[in-house]
Amino acid sequence: MDFRLTDEQIDFQRHCHEFARDVVRPAAARYDREQAVPYDVVGEARARGLHGLDLLQRLASDPEGMLGVIYAEELHWGCAGIALALSVSSLAAAGVASSGTPEQIARWVPECFGVGEEIKFGAYAVTEAGAGSDVRSLRTTARREGDEWVLNGTKVFISNGGIADVTVVVATVDPKLGHRGQASFIVEKGTPGLSMGKKEDKLGIRASQTAEVVLEDARVPLDHLLGGLPKLEAKLERARSGHSGGSSNALATFEVTRPMVGASALGIARAAYEWTLDHLEERSDEHGPLLEQQRVQQVLADVATEIDAARLLVRRAAWMGRNGVPMTGGQGSMSKLKAGDVTMWATTTLMDLVGPEASLTDHPLEKWFRDAKIYQLFEGTAEIQRLVIARMQTAERRAARTPAPPEPAPDANGRVDADSARRAVRSAAAAPADEHASAARAGR
Repeated sequence: MDFRLTDEQIDFQRHCHEFARDVVRPAAARYDREQAVPYDVVGEARARGLHGLDLLQRLASDPEGMLGVIYAEELHWGCAGIALALSVSSLAAAGVASSGTPEQIARWVPECFGVGEEIKFGAYAVTEAGAGSDVRSLRTTARREGDEWVLNGTKVFISNGGIADVTVVVATVDPKLGHRGQASFIVEKGTPGLSMGKKEDKLGIRASQTAEVVLEDARVPLDHLLGGLPKLEAKLERARSGHSGGSSNALATFEVTRPMVGASALGIARAAYEWTLDHLEERSDEHGPLLEQQRVQQVLADVATEIDAARLLVRRAAWMGRNGVPMTGGQGSMSKLKAGDVTMWATTTLMDLVGPEASLTDHPLEKWFRDAKIYQLFEGTAEIQRLVIARMQTAERRAARTPAPPEPAPDANGRVDADSARRAVRSAAAAPADEHASAARAGR
């Protein structure tokens, strides 16, 4: 096991950091104040190979999954709002990739970013006023009318809402089936019936547009159904006949992005920590230089340790996701949970260390503190992540306690007859149910 970054990863990290230092940070205060879309920064990122399809392909080709989390951490070190404006189209692209046919992926993923010097944006519209972390409660509907789908509903808290060229909308086709009755649709900018509702005035990440997406009899062609009609009809038929289905496309999309969200949070924590170290370097009080005082050292040591611990969880989850290692213990949720909690705690703790000046609106720590909070809230709140982790840990433990299938006894010639083999398989299949029933009877 090697924890060192490769030369390529180090070069990429340096390139991202220089962009964050030289371009993102100088623009951060203005865009935070104006809550405007940073088109000029996005254009410069495209020129440096840090936005668009070329970047997406480079991140996807990294066999260790590290380039994506490096990108997220470094750009969020510069400014979380601008970094989200640069990267959130990838969530729409992930929605297309997780649900679409090869032809749809080839057609719509480029539309989430634009090609060449053209700048476009994508949005992924899932959340509703009554359905946040519980995607089974979505009320946005899609019904078929001839050669079109008609969508109705309102999505809230949508990044790039109202400015996206491509919006991936998750809607309910059959409400009785819960998440198994849902599908994803492409809604293009300018579609009649598609409009922007309220633009949110946010605490943090203010350079990233967040708004309602309103669908009022919005009509889209049949081929805008991601995955195609035969796949949807087969899925609905399985659900109606009582066959269990997999997780929703929305949940599948969020699962692969959680380490990236964790890395994004860490960029904020690291920025706050590094600024505080530099700020305290030349400062003293009646007890001497601040960095030589144990009370200060204790705080800084805890912050540094927590940031590094969270980064290890993020990089493990990113590696597992890229290499197809099942996150049966909730490792993806762990990375997002830990990084979000660490970032909120670290920015608060460092503000306490610096003192009242850190609460002023033009103070760097004040902005990092505002930006940090959302990482405990979006893409699954901290509380939801804990539920996911606990349930997956329980299921993993139960699976570990399940006895191995008994070996069929060979006959005198060393052969195993087919009936014995079948009985062994049936015994193994029954074991989990029997074990769980015993646990229930015992009150465990």
